Amino acid sequence: MGRRKKIDIKKKRKKLIKEKKKELQKQSIQVEKRPTKTFDLRLEKETKLYWIRALTGALSAFVGRLIFGLFGWFLFVWMLAWWFIFPFIVSFNILKHEYDKEEWNYKNIIMPGIGIFFFLFMIVGVFLHTLLSFVPIFSSVFELFL
Repeated sequence: MGRRKKIDIKKKRKKLIKEKKKELQKQSIQVEKRPTKTFDLRLEKETKLYWIRALTGALSAFVGRLIFGLFGWFLFVWMLAWWFIFPFIVSFNILKHEYDKEEWNYKNIIMPGIGIFFFLFMIVGVFLHTLLSFVPIFSSVFELFL
């Protein structure tokens, strides 16, 4: 039996840590800022649509109630028009997303942001309606010009 060599664990551990740091630096340089997988691209599109829907929900309630003086069923129809029509306009004309014909589904455009659209529409609509109900001078900006 031969004599065993002494192994300095601290030196080996430091050496391994240095090698791992070099590998991580190389990997971070190689990582691109743009997603390359189709799933990542779809998520990026849906995220943009989500935040546009959030903004659209608040603005459509603001315009519908304050400018046009809509309330009740007219405001509901106004909300549905913005809910179902505007995402297609944004997706195809403003953002100019390209969808594969085999994988395209209208649900990919309508579904992202339904909850936040409805929530912000209701919050802004109810707030404006309540505010305008307590101001007896006018119920909308549209009535000022009549």
